[in-house]
Amino acid sequence: MTIQQLIETANALIANDKGLLAIDESNPTCNKRFAKLGIAETEERRRAYREMIVSTPGLGDFISGAILYDETIRQKTSAGEPLIQVLINHGIIPGIKVDLGTKALAAHPREKITEGLDGLRERLSEYSAMGARFAKWRAVFAIDDSLPSRGCILANAHALARYAASCQEAGLVPIVEPEVNMDGDHSLNRCAVVTEGILRVVFEQLHEQRVSLEAMILKPNMVLPGLSCPDQSTLDKVAEATLNCLLRTVPAAVPGIAFLSGGQSPEIASARLNAINMQCKSHDVWGLTFSFGRAIQQPALEIWSGNDANVKAAQLVLLQRARVNCAARRSEYSSTMERSTE
Repeated sequence: MTIQQLIETANALIANDKGLLAIDESNPTCNKRFAKLGIAETEERRRAYREMIVSTPGLGDFISGAILYDETIRQKTSAGEPLIQVLINHGIIPGIKVDLGTKALAAHPREKITEGLDGLRERLSEYSAMGARFAKWRAVFAIDDSLPSRGCILANAHALARYAASCQEAGLVPIVEPEVNMDGDHSLNRCAVVTEGILRVVFEQLHEQRVSLEAMILKPNMVLPGLSCPDQSTLDKVAEATLNCLLRTVPAAVPGIAFLSGGQSPEIASARLNAINMQCKSHDVWGLTFSFGRAIQQPALEIWSGNDANVKAAQLVLLQRARVNCAARRSEYSSTMERSTE
């Protein structure tokens, strides 16, 4: 696949006010969420859950791409159709999470490094042959008054850049995800300083590894106070801090920025996305969209609760969450939308 084709895919992922759906939870993470709802922690229940999501009627009206997990991309519906083909039939571009998770970073207490560069070229080739057109790699950064360290930022930024270069070599659009963790009592300003510093290093490394910025998508955190911070900041302050950070660090060549939800509630994630897009109207640099996981899926998961009789009701709620986030991308979201599934 040529760079021009990758650019076309990247642009398609952010086109028509749509967003991305992250269905890339690892099996252990998915099982933890199942356990809280009393759902059997089995491969079959995970398959049924993913089938419920990807087969939601009308999902392609609001979702441009879906990020899958290794198990999911290999699964089929109860009727024997590959889940990846169901997405394609809906007009949704399939993607794949390719990192192998985080481990403790040697000599850096409380910090993590994302692993998975070994064997990445072979995995990318296999996923491409299976029909994936983009990939995702997440680096996560703990934050407090002294973290993240420079060493942690450099190590993870380098891995992100090498991953992105490998993706483009394999004909896949890389989604680059540097996430500042929401846990802690840090202020909005502290998150802004840390996020800006991380993004500067990430783009330096992307340049060093000769990654085509026009053929990638950035998936950052919004600039937010920590979950335990007593001042949770207004929507406008969050939007201003987030937009200022991006304007200072993200080149205009990048076609799109797809925010992660990072543990925010579905409603607040949508409201903040709306506020960011409202303030971005005067700049019009990149497409600002969403790449949410729990903030779209959690309400549907709770309704489904492992009971196939609840599939249609869960799908209606899932579709509504996708719909309101598209409205937020257009800065047309309001809390009144939360009371309707129409």
